[in-house]
Amino acid sequence: MSIPDYQTLMLPLLTLAGDGREHVFREAVDKLADQFGLDEKSRSELLPSGTYPVFASRVGWARTYMKQAGLIEAPKRGILRISKVGVELLATKPARIDNKILERYDAFREFKQRGRDSSTDESVRTLEIPEPSANELTPEESMEAAYKRLRSSLESELLDRIKTVSPSFFERLVVDLLVAMGYGGSRSDAGRAIGKSGDGGIDGIINEDRLGLDVIYLQAKRWEGTVGRPEIQKFAGALQGQRASKGVFITTSSFTKDAIEYANVITSKIILIDGERLASLMIEHDVAVGRVGSYVLKRIDNDYFDAT
Repeated sequence: MSIPDYQTLMLPLLTLAGDGREHVFREAVDKLADQFGLDEKSRSELLPSGTYPVFASRVGWARTYMKQAGLIEAPKRGILRISKVGVELLATKPARIDNKILERYDAFREFKQRGRDSSTDESVRTLEIPEPSANELTPEESMEAAYKRLRSSLESELLDRIKTVSPSFFERLVVDLLVAMGYGGSRSDAGRAIGKSGDGGIDGIINEDRLGLDVIYLQAKRWEGTVGRPEIQKFAGALQGQRASKGVFITTSSFTKDAIEYANVITSKIILIDGERLASLMIEHDVAVGRVGSYVLKRIDNDYFDAT
C-alpha cells in the first residue's frame, strides 16, 4: 500500500488519541503504520533530503496541524493527547478530517495567517498551506518537490548552454569541475591538455591528488549522438598506450548500454559521465552557476529545553 498523505492521517491519529490517554508519538506512528498495512520498505522510506522517514513526517504534520487547530495537546516532549475540542469533533463522527475541517477553528486560521504575515518574499508565499487534494504533500515535501523541479530545470538549461560552447572551452570547463571536486590542486597546475594528432583520444591529464602521486586521463567531447562501445574501447586503448589505469570520459550526450557494460568489465578504471550527470555535478560543486537565494529548514532543539 502507498504511504497515505498527512490529511488522510488526521482522523486515524485523532481516533487513536480518542481514549483520552497520553500517547508516545513514536508508538502512535507504529500503530498507524500497522493500521494502514505498511510494509517495512514503506515505513523506512526517507524524504528526498534523507533525513527523516516519510511516513513519520506525515504523521508529524497531521499532529502539528491538529495541534494548531486545538484538537490535540502536547503535555510534554514526544507526547500527544486529545483535547476537549478534539473529543467534541470525534463525537460528530466525521468521515474525514482535513485542512478544510481545521479551517472551522479560529486557532488554525490564525496559524495560517501568521505564516502569511511572516513571509515577505514572494517565493516563500507560494509555500503557504494549499487547498486539500487527492495526493496532499506536507509543507516540507512541497518545498523539496519545488526544489527538485527548479534543480531539474536548471540542469536542462545548463546542459543546453554547455552544448553551444567551443571544444576548447568545454575541455577547460571539465578541468574546472574536477578541480572543484578536489582533484588536481590549483587551477593553474591542474590540467595538462594533449588534444593533438596521435593522442589516441586523450584530451587532457589531471592529477588525482595535490602531490601528483597518480594521474587521471580525460576524454571530454561535446557529442551529438549516443556514445557507443567503440569510443570507449578507443579511449581504453589510449590509456594502455600511456600505461595508465584511470580515466574519465565526459560527454554532453549519453552512453549506450554496451558502452556502460564494457567500461564496467575492463581492467582500466574508466568513469563515464553523461550530460545529465555533468550538469548535476556542476550545480553541486558551484561551477558556472550562482546562488540566488537560500532557505534553511529548522526544527525545535529539544536538547536546549531538556537542559533547563
